[in-house]
Amino acid sequence: MSTLEAIISNPAYQPYLALLKGARNGFVYGVKVRFPHALVMSILFGRGDLKTRARVIFRATKQHAFNLAKYVTLYKAFMLVQQKANGGKPRSSDTFIAGVLGGYIVFGERSAVNEQIVLYVVSRVVASFIPRSSSPYSSSSPPAPGTVRPAPPDSRYFTMFAALSWGAVMWLFENRGETVQPGLFNSMVYLYRDSERWKDLRTLLWHNT
Repeated sequence: MSTLEAIISNPAYQPYLALLKGARNGFVYGVKVRFPHALVMSILFGRGDLKTRARVIFRATKQHAFNLAKYVTLYKAFMLVQQKANGGKPRSSDTFIAGVLGGYIVFGERSAVNEQIVLYVVSRVVASFIPRSSSPYSSSSPPAPGTVRPAPPDSRYFTMFAALSWGAVMWLFENRGETVQPGLFNSMVYLYRDSERWKDLRTLLWHNT
């Protein structure tokens, strides 16, 4: 046990052990994010009996968790290889190259789960171009020297961003529904189309027709 502890605490092994810890954290985070989402979507929009829905939840959670674990591991591995090839010195382009390679290998195959993850990332990339506010999200304590804290979008620009986003998605839903991501499309059908149909008091207030 002392030998194992010596290896774990040895800085020389830190980059390699970080691969293992990254895989672990990616898997755990994937389960935490996907399981409740899949459960709610199964309750709201799922079809089939409980066993069928349970299999769908399990498959989605498994794919999300393993894909995040693989991506974190590959990203860290590519970063390590690039830094070693550059004499141990990191470059700003290393993150982009490692991200591209990891994204191609792990998320390049189109599936419902991968599509949702990629669209989530894309929305954050696009939103990053909104001008930032001067104050960070959390101002309880000043940031340490050399660190960066996320700053929220400037409220004026975010207002326009939100308005245009909703205008665009509603136009797509009504005019080019086939291009809308399936999870979002099902939610919009439930909100905007199912709410226009009922037969009696039960289907008006309790259950869709």
